[in-house]
Amino acid sequence: MYADMEQWSEIRRRVLTGEISKREACKQYEIHWLTLKKILEHEEPPGYRRVQPPRRPTIEPVLPIIRQILDADAKAPKKQRHTAKRIWQRLRSEHGFTGGYTVVKDAVREMTIGRKEVFLPLDHRPGEAQVDYGFAKVRVAGVESDVALFVMTLPHSGAVYLQVFPRECTETFLEGHVRAFRFFGGVPRRIAYDNAKVAVAKIVGSRERTVTKEFSRLKSYHLFEAHFCLVRRPNEKGHVERLVDYARSNFLVPVPSVSSLAELNATLEEQCRRDQERHVRGKSATIATGLVEDRQAFLALPARSFEARRVAPTTADSLSLATFDTNEYSVPAKYAYRELTVIATVDEVKVVHEDQVVARHPRCWEREQHRLNPLHYLAVLERKPGGLDYARPLKDWNLPECFDVLRRRLEADERHGNPGLRPHPATARTPLPRASHGCHRVCPRSRCHRSRECSRHPRLPGRPTGGTLPARRSPASARRPRRDHRRDRLQLPLGGGDVMSATQSTVLLKHHLKALKLPTVLAECEKVATRCAAENVDHLGYLLQLLDLELIDRERKAADRRLKAARFPAPKTLDEFDFATRPV
Repeated sequence: MYADMEQWSEIRRRVLTGEISKREACKQYEIHWLTLKKILEHEEPPGYRRVQPPRRPTIEPVLPIIRQILDADAKAPKKQRHTAKRIWQRLRSEHGFTGGYTVVKDAVREMTIGRKEVFLPLDHRPGEAQVDYGFAKVRVAGVESDVALFVMTLPHSGAVYLQVFPRECTETFLEGHVRAFRFFGGVPRRIAYDNAKVAVAKIVGSRERTVTKEFSRLKSYHLFEAHFCLVRRPNEKGHVERLVDYARSNFLVPVPSVSSLAELNATLEEQCRRDQERHVRGKSATIATGLVEDRQAFLALPARSFEARRVAPTTADSLSLATFDTNEYSVPAKYAYRELTVIATVDEVKVVHEDQVVARHPRCWEREQHRLNPLHYLAVLERKPGGLDYARPLKDWNLPECFDVLRRRLEADERHGNPGLRPHPATARTPLPRASHGCHRVCPRSRCHRSRECSRHPRLPGRPTGGTLPARRSPASARRPRRDHRRDRLQLPLGGGDVMSATQSTVLLKHHLKALKLPTVLAECEKVATRCAAENVDHLGYLLQLLDLELIDRERKAADRRLKAARFPAPKTLDEFDFATRPV
């Protein structure tokens, strides 16, 4: 094909202007008559043109098979689809194909290039937002860990807000929204999401979603509209998808090393504020200028702050531990075996019983850990003092200095034959400090709150003057055995000249019944005794009547407790039921 553009234009000029004839042009330029005809018909060389595509006898018989394989791949997992090489291998082994790999690769490229999805460029109105999560690594207190990145973007202005949380869950999802709304100065009217479980409880149809209870509470409180993408269609919120990578590569490179996530979040918030000074491609103004337009379309922030929390029911076990998120938190011992409610935020865990907060703990983001408060177990230690040295809640409990003084003096009493109480394990591992305030406030064996020397415990002083310990007793007084008043009281004579009076007997009897937790016997013993004396009933009959009354009263109280736990609106007895009435 003649393609010399300079001669092409010269031949056209000379022939079409009549300077030379067509015959003379063919003879002078040594070209064929058909070539001259093409030159005169086209202003420039038209290039090579085929009347029909070339035949491909090797690949044409297997083209339907290749097309069938590619159609089946559309429903297969994305990571288990055929490559051109795998198709070529199957054609050779299953269909006796003798051609090379190149022709198969070219055929696959021609078929797949038309199957790729084409998208529309979008125009985002002011006052709209998109939310997504990402993941990154940070070094907190010297330990490298994976964290979740909460990202909210405003597509109209290009503004971005980033916060780091230990992981993606309901409370971090809600807390991220609260912080983003406060950062942007308003609530977007429409927010786009993917189908994460923290927001979507059930997918109904292509666009309809059943949202979670906490997300419904967030929407109702801030009055924004939620838009959910189609399943596996993240391109519908492509702006936030791109800015997750942008924020990670610009704000978290190199890997940040901080003392806490709160410190890192404060730094990220400042970086997001500085990022508003840059220009977005395709827009003449900065992000800060576009953010003004977004804020004009925002909804106003609520007057009251939103509580980003998750509520979960639980039951305290025999160790007074309530389980939440695989971790165990202590509650006061009196709430053991009771049904409780856990209210968890990003920073705190509250345990509630019947609208009353019974315990508070810092939130633990690790797994299978214990958070114990020693004060919750003091009632148990009062009944079981033998577990004092081995109680886990008291293991690292730092007591005031006066407890160290008390411990040493109790140990001194034990060495001199007066055992007293067992010391606290925390004070056994710490050096004895100088007394700074009175120890009479913590005297375990006396109810004496005077500032003078305790008469029953002479080694436990009142408020000492100065910073030194009071002088010890003399060795003679230290060896003097202490009188056990309880033993003396129990060994009072019951006959003879020193017979115990009736008043003393009654007082001791009531004391013992109260210690044995027999309230009905305590209340009815005198009445039953009077009746048995009048009826001449022996002592065995008297005891039998008292115990019968105790058992009847206990059964009545147990029934009342079960009825209260069942929460019947109006309890009835069998006499009040109408057994003749039957449901149809």
